[in-house]
Amino acid sequence: MADFVRDELSQIIRLEMRDPRVSFVSVNDVKVSRDLSYAEVYVSSYNTPTPEDQADLIEALNGAAGYFRSTLAKRHSMRTTPKPRFHYDKLSEEGPRLDALIQKAVAQDEANASPETDSDSSSDSSVGTSEE
Repeated sequence: MADFVRDELSQIIRLEMRDPRVSFVSVNDVKVSRDLSYAEVYVSSYNTPTPEDQADLIEALNGAAGYFRSTLAKRHSMRTTPKPRFHYDKLSEEGPRLDALIQKAVAQDEANASPETDSDSSSDSSVGTSEE
């Protein structure tokens, strides 16, 4: 159900929304509640550089939640349609920064472990040859 909601909302936002605040929006993730009453929709946009722009985007999308719900209901045959609740997804902005930090930490660990591993392996190999 989450995939259906994500795909359909992406199309509705891209093709049917006329609000100027809603442009270049990506629907990144959807989590539907167990009882199908709510769909938590995580979006991002390249046109929202400031937190105020992001808040305006979320306000516009949440304001159109009724329209989204009724349009979704027309596109499927299930008994209930979840009400979308939109949230700005900051993971797309923070992801590259976190990835760089992880790569830096791994590189530091490898650099710190490298000299110890070389000296340990050379002493181990000499011990093995002297016993033979």
